[in-house]
Amino acid sequence: MQHNLTVYNTLSRKKEKFVPIHPSLVGMYVCGPTVYSDVHLGNCRTFVSFDLIFRYLMHLGYKVRYVRNITDAGHLEGDNDEGDDKFAKKAKLEQLEPMEIVQKYTIGFHDVLRLFNTIPPSIEPTATGHISEQIEMIKQIIDNGFGYEVNGTVYFDVDKYVKEFNYTILTNRNLEDLLNNTRELGGQDEKRGRLDFALWIKAKPEHIMRWPSPWSVGFPGWHIECSAMSKKYLGDQFDIHGGGMDLAATHHTNEIAQSEACNHTTPAKYWMHTNMLTVNGARMSKSAGNGFLPEELFTGNHPLLNRGYSPMSVRFFMLQAHYRSTLDFSNEALDAADKGYKRLMSAIGLLDKITVSKSSSVGNIKAIRQKFEDAMDDDFNSPILIAELFEVVRIINSIYDGKMTVSKADLDAIKSLINDFVFDVLGLKNDQVSSSNDIEDLMNVIIKLRNGAKENKDFTTSDRIREELTRIGIQLKDSKDGTLWNKI
Repeated sequence: MQHNLTVYNTLSRKKEKFVPIHPSLVGMYVCGPTVYSDVHLGNCRTFVSFDLIFRYLMHLGYKVRYVRNITDAGHLEGDNDEGDDKFAKKAKLEQLEPMEIVQKYTIGFHDVLRLFNTIPPSIEPTATGHISEQIEMIKQIIDNGFGYEVNGTVYFDVDKYVKEFNYTILTNRNLEDLLNNTRELGGQDEKRGRLDFALWIKAKPEHIMRWPSPWSVGFPGWHIECSAMSKKYLGDQFDIHGGGMDLAATHHTNEIAQSEACNHTTPAKYWMHTNMLTVNGARMSKSAGNGFLPEELFTGNHPLLNRGYSPMSVRFFMLQAHYRSTLDFSNEALDAADKGYKRLMSAIGLLDKITVSKSSSVGNIKAIRQKFEDAMDDDFNSPILIAELFEVVRIINSIYDGKMTVSKADLDAIKSLINDFVFDVLGLKNDQVSSSNDIEDLMNVIIKLRNGAKENKDFTTSDRIREELTRIGIQLKDSKDGTLWNKI
């Protein structure tokens, strides 16, 4: 299969030509969510980015097996195997059985990703569904001399591992610095080395999620889950392993170590990481109070947002930044993306209203398609693709306005281009009402009527208008610039 796709490999810290292990097949594993709370926007950005990658690989003709797990056990609050299991903690808070928490937030996660129009992965394994595979892998790691058991808990022996392998190959960090930044082991600590991490954790009596194992009744460590599930569905070595960049330092580093210790091979050929989100230039985080959930972004129901944005406008906004770049949320940037998305969709809406001519003055459509391919072949560069798309928007508008002519063959080529890249590769769909100009005019009339009612102190009518619009999925937001509206 001939193509020019290059991908940035975190492992080598450079772009490399993409050559899959098996010529026409691609195996891709992406770390999925820990389903103990609502999925946050950072996760969504990662999954929208890998949806783009999944779509483009299929566009190139590959048969892709995309595995994205659900972490539903074993993820402790601290990366150093400390604190409560996140599920147990949330279950206590909400007075639910942990698997009710898992079910609730897994459904919520799927609902949000459906709104973003992502294609479901080929396989979505759960950690709790693969306990036996994890136990087998831990046994092998112990047999190979890289794991040890203390009082029913099994640890990975990093000191032993670093004598044969490069533990920091993924991040290129200095091992000494890493050791110096890791706190000393306390007197109660069972680990032999500071960097050792748990493969299997003995359950305390009050711990609900527990399974029998050769070492104790307990639960798996977070890192072993992904190693065991990727091995089961993609083999000892596969093509792409992806996730957010925050996973590289601990989770992915430990995954590589486990797989090397068990299978004597690094698990993935290409490691790909998405960058983080910022809000008005500051890192988005729960502690900073500047994070918002997808639903708050769609409704505008958040102090930092002037209004809500449709899921497709947000997807378009995300794809306007390269997956390895920081994505900064601000009202101005979201407004600009929303306008751009609507411009694109209104131009596409004109395609069926265009009259064809015998001659064509639109130039070479094949050359435009090549530019689209070149952009995506350069490490999935969606911002460049989108910039090139607006040249096609200009052409469509010019044809519609009679400034250019188009033959039937060229019009078909433009439609095919839009179909392949806007809908199939970028994964956008038109969530605008069929005629956005008509609804714009209609909403202006409704807002004027409501403003009139407010001026006449007829608040019953003005409230009724707002409520009825909310009921049919249109939200009004009063601001200093007047009343804004958006679909919810």
